[in-house]
Amino acid sequence: MIGVVGAGAFGTALAVTLARAGRQVRLWGRDAGTMAAARGTRTLPRLPGVILPAGIHPTADPADLRECDTLLLAIPMQRLGATLPTLGLTPRHAVAACKGVDLTTLQGPTAILRAALPGAVPAILSGPSFATDIARGLPTALSLGCIDEAAGAALQTLLSTPTLRLYRTTDVAGVELGGALKNVVAIACGAAIGAGLGDSARAALMTRGMAEMMRLATAMGARRETLMGLSGLGDLALTCASPQSRNFALGHAIGHGDAPPDATTEGTATATAALRLAETHGVDMPVTQATAALVAGRVTVKDAMKALLDRDLTEE
Repeated sequence: MIGVVGAGAFGTALAVTLARAGRQVRLWGRDAGTMAAARGTRTLPRLPGVILPAGIHPTADPADLRECDTLLLAIPMQRLGATLPTLGLTPRHAVAACKGVDLTTLQGPTAILRAALPGAVPAILSGPSFATDIARGLPTALSLGCIDEAAGAALQTLLSTPTLRLYRTTDVAGVELGGALKNVVAIACGAAIGAGLGDSARAALMTRGMAEMMRLATAMGARRETLMGLSGLGDLALTCASPQSRNFALGHAIGHGDAPPDATTEGTATATAALRLAETHGVDMPVTQATAALVAGRVTVKDAMKALLDRDLTEE
């Protein structure tokens, strides 16, 4: 039995693809009324038009998750640490399906899982994916990071489906940081396109942003090849190029002078957290610095781009 904590778009999409592959899934959401309605309508508002397969049991009662050996935690990163202790669960495996760095502790998802669920083997699922693609059964590949090789192999088998292919690695830091830091670069790229700065500017931000991701991640023990994989380069390419990305959409709204969309954008908090980590590890991150100032309203897109272009010339 697999439990999915979080009935937003991504959690629901994961539940749908797993249930279509024959898994029994308990899907937990906070709103009792919404989850009760879902048992009748077989739909959820965050993923309209997608019918929940019979193998999914929607619930708002954490007790329904106690039979689940494996939990997928698809809740926003900044709420992960506060939510888990309230559920009273003791799974065998706990897989984070969220991206970011906790602003209070500067930790990634697996450290939060380890503290809140000490009896569980923690893992992280990340990579280039949109919930709508997964729910529609479109081919998607993700990285599964787990330090325990045997547990990682078991989870890879359990969570892979005919349309969702998982690649496993023991480089948890690389999977976490790739998934978190690319959101910051996506905001910057969205702002550039929204402000009419062009695709060349976006390509420059993606490339230099990737260099920053590499510098910080390797300084924190990640492997370069992980950042060049699905959870780094792959996710960066997707989120910096598509308006479906919530982080790109936020940046686009800022660059265009529109009201920001009403959606969780993990890159906002991650920009601030990444700068704190960069200071600790002595890493230069000018794109991240400019993005953090931009989302905080301290600079305009024009000023942020000028600051980047005016930096001293250097080798690549």
